[in-house]
Amino acid sequence: MKKQFAVIGLGRFGGSICKTLIELGHEVLAIDTSEHKVSQFANIVTQAVQLDSTDEIALREIGIRNFDHVIVAIGDNIQASILTTLILKEFELPFITVKAQNDYHEKVLSKIGATKVIHPERDMGVRIAHNLISENVLDFIELSPDYSLVEIKASEKMVGKSLLQLNIRAKYGCNIMAIKTGEELNISPRAEDVIEPNDILVVIGANKDISKFEENEG
Repeated sequence: MKKQFAVIGLGRFGGSICKTLIELGHEVLAIDTSEHKVSQFANIVTQAVQLDSTDEIALREIGIRNFDHVIVAIGDNIQASILTTLILKEFELPFITVKAQNDYHEKVLSKIGATKVIHPERDMGVRIAHNLISENVLDFIELSPDYSLVEIKASEKMVGKSLLQLNIRAKYGCNIMAIKTGEELNISPRAEDVIEPNDILVVIGANKDISKFEENEG
């Protein structure tokens, strides 16, 4: 279903979101204070506008209230990010996602009503660190401070065994949510399903339990 998104801030992060949303078939309004950045995206997005997002009147005039989702991807100006979020919250927008620069910024954004706060630099650092620690970990997504979803390449000791034989849930408290075999994704696999060479396991659980699973089954 096509949705209307507004992206405020056209740096590397905001620009990447704009391009991806357009590729996925959605409508995107791109906003930035820089005339140069706006001109760069004019032929990429549905509409590109140069304005100061801390100007409540300017936001109202472009009809920001009519959008399904607004992403505040402002770069280094934390004050502008917070003020913009406050204005959007007063407009009672259904969904406001904001990029945080640091933990303090994240706490403030959460308190003033951002629907979702993302910390791309920190999150990417966490994912890369997990990939460096274990060559079997292909991807790592933090769901909360204590729980994560991880893509783990099946080790040689797992191959040829069924999920029942591995008994991962009983041993480690983790759940196998899916198994990727080539281009196929087996969601909610059965106990009798057997692990094949090069399979990728999508595992969810507490971080400490996932670590035990990696150490003992990797």
